[in-house]
Amino acid sequence: MSEHVGDHRPSQAGPDAAHRRPPGVSDATVEALGKLSEALEVVEHARGLLYGFHRLTGTADLALDDAVSLLRSAGHADLAERVEQEIIGRNVIHGRWTFQIVEDYDDHYYSAFKDLERQARDELAGGKRHLFEAEMKESRRSDGRPHHEALPTSAD
Repeated sequence: MSEHVGDHRPSQAGPDAAHRRPPGVSDATVEALGKLSEALEVVEHARGLLYGFHRLTGTADLALDDAVSLLRSAGHADLAERVEQEIIGRNVIHGRWTFQIVEDYDDHYYSAFKDLERQARDELAGGKRHLFEAEMKESRRSDGRPHHEALPTSAD
């Protein structure tokens, strides 16, 4: 067993070249890029939730077709008519269906955020992603222990 097991000192094996800090990049820069990346991850999550909202709202709108048919079959034509006229196809916010909300988010916020984060990485770290996390992995893993490898093993 390695003498370094459990002391969290990094080995020479990792991280891979795509996740090694370029020369001259400071700790403060790596930390700032890490925080920017973290914020983008939150935006990615929010975007996923927005797409979930879009899909759920659309699914509900389509399910209303069955509800209208069933209401009519059960003798509730007036209520079926109200659902059909007042709810089916209704804008979820003034003038917009959910696809328009998603498009606005993507076009005016998400894409700008994603572009700026990439530009920051390009300018400050040669485009390398997740430097902060890669260095955190190195500092936290137990070198020589199973499931603490620096890199995946090749599938020879």
